Amino acid sequence: MSCPMDFKIGIIGGGQLGKMLAQEAKKLNLPVTVLDPTPQCPAYSLVDRQIVAGFYDEVKIRELVTSSDITTFEIEHISTKVLKELQAMGHKIHPSPEVLEIIQDKAKQKQMLDKNGIPTARWALVESDIAEAARKFGLPAVQKACKGGYDGRGVFVIQNPEDLSDALQCESFLEELIPVEKELAVMVARNIKGEVKCYPVVEMTFNHKANICDDTIAPARVEESIKKEAEDLAIRCVKALDGVGIFGVEMFLTKNNRVLVNEIAPRPHNSGHYTIEACVTSQFEQHLRAILGLPLGSTELVMPAVMVNLLGAEGYQGKPCFEGIDEVLSIPGVSVHIYGKKETKPYRKMGHITVVDKNIENALEKAEIVKKTIRVVSEG
Repeated sequence: MSCPMDFKIGIIGGGQLGKMLAQEAKKLNLPVTVLDPTPQCPAYSLVDRQIVAGFYDEVKIRELVTSSDITTFEIEHISTKVLKELQAMGHKIHPSPEVLEIIQDKAKQKQMLDKNGIPTARWALVESDIAEAARKFGLPAVQKACKGGYDGRGVFVIQNPEDLSDALQCESFLEELIPVEKELAVMVARNIKGEVKCYPVVEMTFNHKANICDDTIAPARVEESIKKEAEDLAIRCVKALDGVGIFGVEMFLTKNNRVLVNEIAPRPHNSGHYTIEACVTSQFEQHLRAILGLPLGSTELVMPAVMVNLLGAEGYQGKPCFEGIDEVLSIPGVSVHIYGKKETKPYRKMGHITVVDKNIENALEKAEIVKKTIRVVSEG
């Protein structure tokens, strides 16, 4: 009988999520190989080997999978064709390529949610002409690219017919523009034995200029009935996918207190970074436990937390410099995570900061100080 602690782990993607996965793998002394197109990517210093290759390089993906006991990924934009072939040959890939195919196409995600009776915003495919589709669907609406969208890309709000000239020119669908009270998220883990555990519901605020998550507040400041509904929906999503690993389920809380599922991420997620300091088991350790078939860890929130994304400042590009790091680290309860990306760009995720405090309002006050104090600029 093979011991899971001897398993070689392969990770497709060596960005910040791959780096933090590798950190947890090394705590368990697991060998890790990562595949990423960027030489000396953020995960590079922590892994045993990096394969420098693109995410659609089937030859190199095959090399990674065949040299690993279990393969996982930190990014969705990967060739599923070769992964399905390798899975059919008996190689272990979690989450499965079938799950990845559904997640890669947001229209397929929507169809999966509808099929399983999981509430989501009203939507319709754009069959041909966007103007005709918008007329039939009604405005205002949100146009979403079926494939390739990430961190705010592939989303366009159509308020009136005049906006149609700037609409996305790709396979897409229209979605009802929901009057949102809060944006919520739930991390859910499911292991290969079917054990499921849910993390606390969190609320997210967004940088609307870049359409990127600005900070995450744990726990969410909503009624217990809303939390229970969100947790139940998140679990239903992961079970419907027959998913294995950690999943980030993003949701809308509407003005009339409806909870609607927005999107699902089949991997560690930005909204779960707070778990490193604030929960008994981090999302990264939990993901490894899930794909290794180990018992899932406690998802208990030890202390309230606010996670702040460190985004590249506007007007700066080049080697990053973190201004205000000394002042930020002098604040009690602050933990800084710098991802190790070699170049900063406006709104690029360069790191994150977690603030923990027994009182959530105190944590929020400290987070505001952090946001005003630290900036990611470029040297020179």
